[in-house]
Amino acid sequence: MVTLTKAEDRIMQILWDLERGFIKDIQEHFPEPKPPYNTISTIVRVLVKKEIVSYKSYGGSYQYFPLISREDYRSEQMGRLMNNYFGNSLKEVVNFLSEKRDLDVDELDEALKMLEDLKKQKNS
Repeated sequence: MVTLTKAEDRIMQILWDLERGFIKDIQEHFPEPKPPYNTISTIVRVLVKKEIVSYKSYGGSYQYFPLISREDYRSEQMGRLMNNYFGNSLKEVVNFLSEKRDLDVDELDEALKMLEDLKKQKNS
């Protein structure tokens, strides 16, 4: 799987939300000032070339849709991030987050509960 550029990622976020859309549909979901139609079209064509997006032709217009799910992409990217930057260690990820991010106590409690639940599942 490929890593998306910032512009590609923004368009994919919109397509994942829409599930299917024409360039004008994608453009509508951008805040003002909206990027030009041709810019969005060019980025979508790159995503088609990368085989991340496909389309259905309706005469002279094209309706685009994602070929990968948001969850699959997120999972792949998180795995890559953990492997490349944290030695595939959850402990290193948690250590990094605790040192570099101002975590809310409720957020920490929720994360601890999730880890405890995961531990119970693994021991079952």
